[in-house]
Amino acid sequence: MEARLNYFADPTAAKALKYFMSAGKVLKDSPLPAATQELVALRVSQINGCAVCIDMHSKEAVAAGETSTRLNLVTAWREATVFTEAERAALELAEEGTRVADAAGGVGDEVWERAVKHYDEEQLTALVVMVSFMNTVNRLNVIAQQPAGDYTAGQFH
Repeated sequence: MEARLNYFADPTAAKALKYFMSAGKVLKDSPLPAATQELVALRVSQINGCAVCIDMHSKEAVAAGETSTRLNLVTAWREATVFTEAERAALELAEEGTRVADAAGGVGDEVWERAVKHYDEEQLTALVVMVSFMNTVNRLNVIAQQPAGDYTAGQFH
């Protein structure tokens, strides 16, 4: 499989992605726990069917010490016992923030309140921006059919 577009070869896209990737670095350095960031990035990417992001974030999570059990259960986090209440709140917010059209009203008040119980304002802001960031990256990759499987942990950091 070959990508439809090479974003880094196109001058306009390369310029835009330079800034976009720096925003990703700011998120990575935010006070939102690294495990939560990778779980959220993985779940959003699963919902959107972004293979290259699933590849990337599962490998980054493993490199950061995440277990295969937890990674394998992200798709079924509601029934899994391996996630903290904070992680569950983040995953729920990520799902409703990704499925905006399906959720009709966006992120519901109950979902938001569960997240507020576990994260301070700076972490919540990072979480919301992370969900939006991942949705954008997923769409860029899905539209261009970026192939997956060759990512090496730390490749973009």
